[in-house]
Amino acid sequence: MHGPPLRVGLVQLRSGRRQGPNIDIACGLIREAAASGAQLIATPEMTHMIEAESAVLLDTARPEAEDPGFSAFSSLAAELSVTLLVGSLAIRRTDGRIANRSFLFGPDGACLAHYDKIHMFDVDLPGGESYRESRHYEAGTRAVLARLPGSGTLLGLTICYDLRFPALYRALAQAGAQIIAVPAAFTRTTGEAHWHVLLRARAIETGCFVIAPAQGGRTEVGRETFGHSLVVSPWGQVVAEAGTDPTVIIADLDLAQVAEARGKIPALTLDRPFTLERAGEGPA
Repeated sequence: MHGPPLRVGLVQLRSGRRQGPNIDIACGLIREAAASGAQLIATPEMTHMIEAESAVLLDTARPEAEDPGFSAFSSLAAELSVTLLVGSLAIRRTDGRIANRSFLFGPDGACLAHYDKIHMFDVDLPGGESYRESRHYEAGTRAVLARLPGSGTLLGLTICYDLRFPALYRALAQAGAQIIAVPAAFTRTTGEAHWHVLLRARAIETGCFVIAPAQGGRTEVGRETFGHSLVVSPWGQVVAEAGTDPTVIIADLDLAQVAEARGKIPALTLDRPFTLERAGEGPA
């Protein structure tokens, strides 16, 4: 049996280079989501800073205990009595590298879980766009599943480029995830081509709700981000969508739909072993 729908609020941002103003804008939109009754609120990847210059990024990133975003968002979650997923912050590790790290704060402000992005965005796109996330960020090594306070709902944590690696999503779903979060800063180029279809595919494959708060519009460093924060049902239907400007979207998730979708297409329980052969060569 499932209780009443879980109301979620997705915060869409256009983060700049200075952490303070970004935190203030994000907090204002989080308050707006809470005022709309959202119990779970999620923000995008790189909530408090998008920075392209290596020296500035390395100089600005702070350890978790010193990060102004960590403390501000923890306090706000407690003040509003909401569960808050901060899509990611740039956090300095003890080895000097930086983690692209998401944080889940409970209604008491406690950090319930954190997740370091596993898959680094190292790509060369048409038109000369080039990204090397691994230059400064250290990839995570563990998938994370967290239980939401109150409802007991299981939330799977992923970030942006993880979206292109379906094995991670299948593992989370088979471990019990009912909702999977994909906070992102997708480029406009890749977003126009793949954002909707990938999010819908991950929802259909897993039978999960997918919530994807995004960065939208041209950022201060000149990066064009796609926006279009989405909530997708376990059957692959888009139930809420933003445009490209900073905003909040709200959706009510009927978690009974997770079991319904998986009952119709029970693919998560039907894995079978197989071997791979190259024609004419035998087993690979």
